[in-house]
Amino acid sequence: MNQRVWEWSRKRSRRAIAGVAVALALGGWVVRAQDAAGDGHGVVVQNMDPEVKPGDDFFRYCNGGWLKRTEIPPDRASVGVFLQLRDKSDQRVKGLIEDAVKAHARLGSDTRKVADLYQSYMDEAGIEAKGLTPLKPHLEQIAAIKDKRVLAFALGQTLRADVDALNNTNFHTPNLFGIWVAPDFDDSEHYAPYLLQGGLQLPDREYYLGQSERMKNLLAEYQKHVAAMLQLAGFSGAEERAAKIVELEHAIAEKHLTLAQNEDVHKANNHWKRAEFPARAPGLDWEEYFRGAGLEKQTAFIVWQPSAFAGEAALVASEPLDDWKDWLAYHLIEANAGVLPKALADERFAFFGKALTGASEQRPRWQRAMGLENALLGDAVGQMYAKQYFPPESRLRVEKMVANIKAAFQKRIDALTWMDPATKAEAKAKLNTLYVGIGYTDRWQDYSRYEVKADDAFGNLWRAGIFAYHEKAARIGKPVDRREWSMTPQTVNAVNLPLQNALNFPAAILEPPFFDAQASDAFNYGAIGSVIGHEVSHTFDTEGAAFDAKGRVRNWWTPADLAHFEASTQKLAEQYDTYHPFPDLTVNGKQTLAENIADVAGIAASYDAYRAELAGKTPPEQAGFNGDQQFFLAYGQTRAGKAREGALRQQVLTDPHAPSEYRTDTVRNIDAWYAAFAVKPGEKLY
Repeated sequence: MNQRVWEWSRKRSRRAIAGVAVALALGGWVVRAQDAAGDGHGVVVQNMDPEVKPGDDFFRYCNGGWLKRTEIPPDRASVGVFLQLRDKSDQRVKGLIEDAVKAHARLGSDTRKVADLYQSYMDEAGIEAKGLTPLKPHLEQIAAIKDKRVLAFALGQTLRADVDALNNTNFHTPNLFGIWVAPDFDDSEHYAPYLLQGGLQLPDREYYLGQSERMKNLLAEYQKHVAAMLQLAGFSGAEERAAKIVELEHAIAEKHLTLAQNEDVHKANNHWKRAEFPARAPGLDWEEYFRGAGLEKQTAFIVWQPSAFAGEAALVASEPLDDWKDWLAYHLIEANAGVLPKALADERFAFFGKALTGASEQRPRWQRAMGLENALLGDAVGQMYAKQYFPPESRLRVEKMVANIKAAFQKRIDALTWMDPATKAEAKAKLNTLYVGIGYTDRWQDYSRYEVKADDAFGNLWRAGIFAYHEKAARIGKPVDRREWSMTPQTVNAVNLPLQNALNFPAAILEPPFFDAQASDAFNYGAIGSVIGHEVSHTFDTEGAAFDAKGRVRNWWTPADLAHFEASTQKLAEQYDTYHPFPDLTVNGKQTLAENIADVAGIAASYDAYRAELAGKTPPEQAGFNGDQQFFLAYGQTRAGKAREGALRQQVLTDPHAPSEYRTDTVRNIDAWYAAFAVKPGEKLY
């Protein structure tokens, strides 16, 4: 799925660098040379540009040296600190998998499954020899669809492929709608099925509906790509069929809600009984659809975008059966291109890599294999990763930082003069019950029912979709596990899960430069502390206000407090509206507002926690920088990054996060930053 709802099941930054729908190449190293202090920990002086005034451009002051000497590799759409750590994690996972291969573990064990999945994907000769044979039975099944009733059943079958267990892979799924199993908005003690708009292969509706020359050209290139994929799969009349497929997706895009419209969780809280679907969204045989999905016994669903469901269901009735069959066939081919002959994988990259993001080379196959391993057997790999790469002492130190940052939020809530006591009490209740997971889960996924074969890459991917779907569907109606993790230890990210009132900070992000056990507290609070503060702040912000301490959808702000908050944060939205990464493209302050609020609040709370940790002591200098300067430089340097034009444009259009340059410069909203760098009126960020 391409919509913000996945923010609540996976990670808010799903498209900060790489969109799910386009599988951008990841990576890029930040050079951590010895700094002037000589210890190699903390602020990296060589990455800075002392010719730039901090008050004019803090991003380039922190990272100008790095920007000048860093080139984006040909197989990458971007480079940056997050990507540096993802490369590091991939290298570590590769080593763990190679060890698993050498171990010749017992058949059926997790270790053997990890090894067999890797070997199946790396067996390029075996994949070429099989050709399209693994795909043919599924294409024949689509070709045999004789009427709209059978089509509805087939569309229901595709629902299983869109579960979030597969959502971060380079493999995509043919689905008209998506499903997400999560705590019920109204009954947060039990899991419920959410249905979501789907049907598009491009990253967002704007790629179909945009009127700029760039968007029109991309859509034309996409149509050529669809035709090429059909031709490689042996379809006749590929160009005519491709035109109709893109026309159908254009019609679907017209029914989709925008990213900004998807932000209002109250408008998403729509409980529909199964029997109501034919009347509320006529055009699709819903009984057959749910039977195909294996959900015929489920009595109710939460429909996130009712108007999109009505619109897409109507298209099933109005558009020709053959067009829908071709749409299903194309999406099936696209979904499995990575485990089919090289010509298909190369054609996929030619569009989604080169044309869409600007990368000129595909990532090495072993690195693409890491994405597959992490998605399909993430916890099996994660147990190995956590054991080898995340020592208990690191977990304890980060847990202490979390406690200090939560205490800082407590004080900040108490100090608010404009907030009603009732709102403060609700905020404190959320803070006090907030679960913060550090490093890794204590409740690992059971893969005993997932069959993996060393010579069947296509089958492994296909069975993974079925396995993940049944695992998720089986939870519907069951009690919620509030300590459940949505990320694996080897994931470089962090997440706020409002339906669980929980945070996850995987081991792979708790690495230098975000967290360095040998760096100063000033640096660590500025780096990982600001990330922790960012995620904690989502508990109370425009998103968190929709969920109470138990994860229920309930606005616990008084009307007056919420009005005050919204008026204040509107100024931040207007600030971001002034940023122009390109002359014809502006950052959307409303679309990015929640994340921008979290950046400001996260820096402020982490700074307070850092000063409290000092307890009045003077912190040691590093390379001539005092403690406060180290704090803000750490924040700025951990956001170093650069992207190709296509990737950056996609981020601005589809991501709830602003580009890293503007996120770095948000220090202009923190009073302590002005004092730390003697920022004066007249300077650009003042």
